[in-house]
Amino acid sequence: MPAITPPPLPSDDKRWKIVNGTMRKNGFARHALIETLHTVQSSFGYLDDDAIRFVARSLRVPLSQAYGVATFYHYFSLKPPGKHTMTICTGTACYIKGNDKLVALAEKCLGIAQGQTTKDGLISLTTARCVGACGRAPVVLCDGELSGQMSGEEMVSQLEGWARG
Repeated sequence: MPAITPPPLPSDDKRWKIVNGTMRKNGFARHALIETLHTVQSSFGYLDDDAIRFVARSLRVPLSQAYGVATFYHYFSLKPPGKHTMTICTGTACYIKGNDKLVALAEKCLGIAQGQTTKDGLISLTTARCVGACGRAPVVLCDGELSGQMSGEEMVSQLEGWARG
């Protein structure tokens, strides 16, 4: 059976070599779709149309299947993230400790809903089902850094600091 030649990389951006390495490690097999999309998301911060098309073509999966996976899983984003990201944990312990109030306050402060980015592209607001730090609830990740026992005042201070630059 002849070897299948994968399509050329979309650009000479070194991040595509990382994505290509994930596909090559898995023999460009269809079962590597989620792992490959995860690599794209980790490398570029989101999945754009070109990236999804490239992965689908490379792994020989229908474009509809690649889009189905990208839109089904909560982890994947089809829009670029803001310069800063605030992720509020919505796990049970955080819920009991009032994370719903933190989400509402952040949405009010930023003028966006969770899952969105401010118009200036500065701040993205997301939620996560559980970040595994239940003993420190409520938990907020500020640019990936965990902050436990977060108060509304501390959270607003962080958002205002980002907004000021």
